[in-house]
Amino acid sequence: MSDSYDTIIIGAGMSGLAAGIRLAHFDQRVCILERHYTIGGLNSFYRMGGRDYDVGLHAMTNYAKKGTKKGPLAKLIRQLRFSWDDFKLAEQVGSSIRFPGVNLDFNNDIRFLESEIEKQFPSQIDGFRQLCDSLLDYSDMDGNDPRFMQSAREVLALHLSDPLLIEMLICPLMWYGNAREDDMDFGQFCIMFRACFLEGFGRPYKGVRVILKNLVKRFRGLGGELKLRSGVSKIHTENGVATGVVLDDGTELEGKRILSSAGNIETLRLCDDVSEPQVAKAGKLSFIESISVLDRQPKEIDFDRTIVFYNDSEQFHWKRPDESLCDARTGVICSPNNYIYDPEEGELPDGVIRITTLANHDRWCALPEHKYRAAKAEQYDQSVASSVRFMPDFRRHVIDTDVFTPKTIRRFTWHDNGAVYGAPDKQLDGTTHLPNLFLCGTDQGFVGIIGAIVSGISMANRHCLVV
Repeated sequence: MSDSYDTIIIGAGMSGLAAGIRLAHFDQRVCILERHYTIGGLNSFYRMGGRDYDVGLHAMTNYAKKGTKKGPLAKLIRQLRFSWDDFKLAEQVGSSIRFPGVNLDFNNDIRFLESEIEKQFPSQIDGFRQLCDSLLDYSDMDGNDPRFMQSAREVLALHLSDPLLIEMLICPLMWYGNAREDDMDFGQFCIMFRACFLEGFGRPYKGVRVILKNLVKRFRGLGGELKLRSGVSKIHTENGVATGVVLDDGTELEGKRILSSAGNIETLRLCDDVSEPQVAKAGKLSFIESISVLDRQPKEIDFDRTIVFYNDSEQFHWKRPDESLCDARTGVICSPNNYIYDPEEGELPDGVIRITTLANHDRWCALPEHKYRAAKAEQYDQSVASSVRFMPDFRRHVIDTDVFTPKTIRRFTWHDNGAVYGAPDKQLDGTTHLPNLFLCGTDQGFVGIIGAIVSGISMANRHCLVV
């Protein structure tokens, strides 16, 4: 059999795997190519020192209870023909947004957040309810709604008069899915508000590996081909269409169409008919993550939150730190222990605290190896010192640590600048300058694990299922 496929998919992350399953269901010959030695992209996992670590996963957004008929999670289960037990999500215990002197708790019931706002910002509750009502009317996923590109802060100011509440509401949504510095497209705000506040957070007991292994098992079971350590060096074009790809080792594969999760600019750079992609449009926001393993469960040191989004001033900081390796003024504190797991599964064997802060990709990548290792240790200390202003101090209970940086993110995702959420300007319809080359994943516009899977399904349905 020749190396010719109906669809070639670049990247074995969540979106690429989901697209592959969807197409294989319709008897397409599909090949997924992954440059790395493992699957998942940033949402992957690894084992070190006898312990399993998730990469990227704090929580899955868009939580839904078993049997729910509507919403992104229900859609992907139907479209990929999974069962609810294949994901078996545990619901969050509860999360918090913490700014100086003000705390808003929330869970997967929007009424609880509403009660918190009524308590902390009594004059704003009517405006918040109006905002929620307006978001229920927003369903545009193609960016055709004229409100999509509006400033989220400006739209929020139409409903809310307290600047602090605006900053507190926008903080977790930017952390969980915003590639634009300082502000957020209102359309993206609506998508993330629904994902984080109206639906909420969940997690499989064994983490992201459960989802990835199920995706790969289903894809291969349908006859799909997955090639690891098979990076694409070039997308070959002839007469204005993509005809196939050339791998790093020189192998050539033919394809009727190509679906790329590599990112918009990164994909254009591969095309042999594009001389200079507009690299200035690449995203800038990257992270450093510090992982602490504890000698006890976090709740035993009075930390019972699933996620804490913190900021140390009334103005939320959402910008790449230009003058330093890391900016710990704002961050995310997460514990995978603090979910409502099935009692039969019990508690996770180790207590874990993960802290994510903003970082500068270029500065990290410019460090020589010996300074890089020292900087990781130093930034771990800074991130933890910043976080314990908003949670109990856990440092005397730490028995193991690990850190990953923008350099790590670049290696796993190949995104320019280690940009976790890709470029600020999304290609919501998934099209490119070539009629048979399409985008899915981060730069198409849906973010997070559920968003990435839905992106792969949606773009496969829209562009690759040819009747």
